[in-house]
Amino acid sequence: MSEQAFSELRAVLGPASFLVGADIPARNQADSSVQPSQKPLAVLRPASTEEVSEALAIASRHHLTITTQGGLTGLCGGATPAPGSLALSLERLTGIEEIDSRAMTLTARAGTPLETMQRAAEAEGLLFPVDFGARGTATAGGIVSTNAGGNRVLRYGMTRASVLGLEAVLADGTVIGSLNKMLKNNAGPDLKQLFAGSEGLFGVVTRVVFALQPLPRWTGLALVAVRDFEAADLGPMLSAFEVMWPDYWTMVTENVPGRRDPFAGKHGLYLLIEGHGRDATRDGAAFEAFLEGIFEAGLVEDAMLAQSLADMEAFWSIRDASAEIEPVLGEHESFDVGLPPGEVGRFVEACRSALAQELLTSRAVFFGHAADGNIHVMASVPEPGPAGHHAVESVVYGVTRSFSGSVSAEHGIGALKRGWLGHSRSKAEIALMQRLKAALDPHGLLNPGKVI
Repeated sequence: MSEQAFSELRAVLGPASFLVGADIPARNQADSSVQPSQKPLAVLRPASTEEVSEALAIASRHHLTITTQGGLTGLCGGATPAPGSLALSLERLTGIEEIDSRAMTLTARAGTPLETMQRAAEAEGLLFPVDFGARGTATAGGIVSTNAGGNRVLRYGMTRASVLGLEAVLADGTVIGSLNKMLKNNAGPDLKQLFAGSEGLFGVVTRVVFALQPLPRWTGLALVAVRDFEAADLGPMLSAFEVMWPDYWTMVTENVPGRRDPFAGKHGLYLLIEGHGRDATRDGAAFEAFLEGIFEAGLVEDAMLAQSLADMEAFWSIRDASAEIEPVLGEHESFDVGLPPGEVGRFVEACRSALAQELLTSRAVFFGHAADGNIHVMASVPEPGPAGHHAVESVVYGVTRSFSGSVSAEHGIGALKRGWLGHSRSKAEIALMQRLKAALDPHGLLNPGKVI
């Protein structure tokens, strides 16, 4: 990096927000993926949209590449600095600017943690609909840029479904401000969708207007055991529909401390189903009647209804224990694939069979958000090192392609899945992405080496 660029960036951001050398924190050298850490040339920490704009304009003039960072919870290497790039951290661009209870919107700066937005909405009697395990760390700009999914997609959709407006800064420093609060706005193409899910390729999201939902006054949660996936079509009223195959269920309940199997016998499939409602008496009774009905219809072999917050936490703790079984699996690959919901059961059986036939020593577990077709696979590698990992990827992504599925349901592409994008996107689609990139970032300065 030239001394001139160094001087200009430090003048704009101040010495405390332009970190170089030994002052670069370890946390800014990698996201939560398995990709090796990479020390950036410098860490930029702007505290306003204006500072983001000026920093990008300087970087553009000097042809310096930028890797944008939010909460660093991504699992695909999207926020790990590219070699020779600057890291643009939005950790200081925080704060909720407005909650409009009448319009049911929340406007936040990009570095605001998800959990902060959830709590602020709840204090106003409203629900921030996006939710997933990294809620305490993931940030507004990051969840929009990656179009994050999570547990409530079944009812409320992916993050982009909750974005009404946003502000973003292009590679040359141009600010695109469209903080729309309207549900209906067909005044030309919906430009915010260029940035939702584009993983920072087209611009840096700096502020977002989110649509909120009425706060549920009742939540019902049940663990349900069924014989197989064909019996898992359990109907309406649900906010979450999580599925765990026996391989995952057994590995968690037999190996993770504090996780016990609440059922007396073994079953073909385990479901965690959650319902949201506005009336505790009416909706609670309807949920119980729903469970009784599917039990009487012979779809369910056993079921447990949560009677307390402690029950809910215990039920969810089994589903959320995937990270805690990593030591049991040893060296492995984790997958986040998307399928048409009707193909989920067949995909799991086909994937399990292909792994067993082609990689005899690989062990795999399956779980995920079945109702929206998002299945997570964790599979041990047959041999340590890149060749073993590639072998597992080839099998799982090969089966995914045969089902016309997606190699990424909710985690994004980043750097780790870039080589597999062609399994889910056509050459024409990838070419269009490249044309958009060239138009908005002609020098390829934003998030180089990511997605395309």
